[in-house]
Amino acid sequence: MQLRAVIFAIGLMIALLGAAMIPSALLDIADGTEQWHVFLISAAISILIGAGLAVLVGGAPPSTGAREAFLLTVMIWIVLPVIATIPFLNYGMSFTDSMFESVSGLTTTGATVMTGLDTTSRGILLWRAILQWIGGIGIIVTAIAILPMLRVGGMQLFQIESSDMSGKFLPRITEITAQTGIVYVIISSVCAISYAACGMSAFDAIAHAMTTMSAGGYSTHDTSFGYFSDTPAAYAATVFMFVAGLPFSLLALMIIHGRWRPMFTDPQPRLYAFLAVGFATVIVVWHEAVVDPPIFNHIFHGFRQALFNIISIMTGTGYASAPYDTWGEPAVVIFLIATFLGGCAGSAACGIKMFRLEISFKAVLAYASQIVRPNRVVRVRYAGRVVSSDTLQSVMVFVFLYLATFIIATILLSMTGLDLLSAISASATSVSNVGPGLGPLVGPSSTFQDIPEVAKWICFITMLMGRLEFVAVFTLMTARFWKG
Repeated sequence: MQLRAVIFAIGLMIALLGAAMIPSALLDIADGTEQWHVFLISAAISILIGAGLAVLVGGAPPSTGAREAFLLTVMIWIVLPVIATIPFLNYGMSFTDSMFESVSGLTTTGATVMTGLDTTSRGILLWRAILQWIGGIGIIVTAIAILPMLRVGGMQLFQIESSDMSGKFLPRITEITAQTGIVYVIISSVCAISYAACGMSAFDAIAHAMTTMSAGGYSTHDTSFGYFSDTPAAYAATVFMFVAGLPFSLLALMIIHGRWRPMFTDPQPRLYAFLAVGFATVIVVWHEAVVDPPIFNHIFHGFRQALFNIISIMTGTGYASAPYDTWGEPAVVIFLIATFLGGCAGSAACGIKMFRLEISFKAVLAYASQIVRPNRVVRVRYAGRVVSSDTLQSVMVFVFLYLATFIIATILLSMTGLDLLSAISASATSVSNVGPGLGPLVGPSSTFQDIPEVAKWICFITMLMGRLEFVAVFTLMTARFWKG
């Protein structure tokens, strides 16, 4: 195994993360914050560590393969959150809280242990937004370029070219990152301009654009997006959160190449839109038929609130415009289901993803059909193509590991003293990288600050498992991987 390649890439990423701390340092200096030196020191430490690792291995080796890609993918998501804790530690947060905040940021989960955001220095608020924005592009590139080549969770369906990885891995990543990065920056910029036009300050617009397009959900205010309830910003957020859950490969075809048709013929965006609108409609219809006194002012107000929060939960953004966990038990159940679903593959969104939902559903129907007629050959099709047995097995393994991780995390969280609803929702929101859970302890009006310390470790380890799509982590745990 070419460990030099892995160490060099990790060193480079650490140095770049250190450089990303500089804007926060400059903002704190401009604001005259007492702790303006925190980010300068943190940036210097990170850049020195990263550069030291890169120099230690003497530059990048000529080629990398599948095993190096597996190891690199996992190690980056473990090492970078540790480095990202440095500013939080220098601000006086405990190591556990610093790890929770940085893991939640880079995985774009959006769950937070921080309170008093309205009076927190803008430097640390910007750092949280930058973490999620960096995490967002990392997630998209991983989903488009790496996971299909590693054949993780059925992502081989989206291979763009040959899966031969000898000597081709890094050039391919560079090319895809460039195109995806251009689209990511363009849409993020349009989002920031839209927020500013809707009445946000320049700082709020930039910070929220970063956490919207990354499907992260960190806000600069304790009341999250509820702070902007009297502005049209919620309309813009609904649109851009939905865009963040679309496949960025198809967005690149639209924006860079002018090809719109694939976006409308791909089955993922159709199912994604159908579920989002369907869930919101069910909530509003149930409210109008049953709830008395009414929660919403009128039907349009209800649909706007429901659609905003459903898309926020499905994509894993985690913004909350209202305490939706007080809308009644049917609404709570719908939001819990939405927590698991996610957006489209190749997006910044989280969860099981649309293509896995469709393939799993069709696989169940095919199995039921074969029980009735054993001699009949039933093939599972997706997007007009027959799904291979290898891909089908990969999807089923992913779904099993996803549900198994959720169940185990729920049991462990309940053992720390959390009530059942908090344990279930905290586990679901962590494994799906959503952010807010349900109930008074971890709900949309609360933070994770008051849960036990061991529960925070369970949550952020589960966040990492979910973001790494499980299979990559379990692959590293096998003896065969290390034996080659």
